[in-house]
Amino acid sequence: MGAKGEVTTEISNFCLEDLLPHRGNMLLIDEILEVDETHAVTSAVISESFPLFSEGGVEPLIMVELAAQTAGVCNGLDRMKTQGNDSSNLGWLVGVKRAQFFIDYIPLGSTVVTRSQNVHNYENLREVSSVLHVDDTVIGELTLQLFKA
Repeated sequence: MGAKGEVTTEISNFCLEDLLPHRGNMLLIDEILEVDETHAVTSAVISESFPLFSEGGVEPLIMVELAAQTAGVCNGLDRMKTQGNDSSNLGWLVGVKRAQFFIDYIPLGSTVVTRSQNVHNYENLREVSSVLHVDDTVIGELTLQLFKA
């Protein structure tokens, strides 16, 4: 396993900061488990530093950000492969088309595994399907719409 922010796949020359604009406490992903230009699978350990943390857990709304950052990993890789390593890393505007949360909060210390996949790709617009798990339990399913200005 890699350290926080380290990519442990065939693109190990990159780190999360190369793929995403997030820094500090807003970089929620700990590890990239799998990635290509159309999908990514990441893990994140819920900690007290997460936004929306209160008394032992995190509000389920944080799943929107975990799904968006995971989508950003594969779309960041696509950007770097098609536009080069020095291309702009300004991120995407994200809209929530659909979200289902199956838990009331995510407990402190839980490892959330997120899979985000581009289901539609229209130039600067993506529709992304995401599923989030803790262990073998699905905790959320989301459809996001991403726009790159």
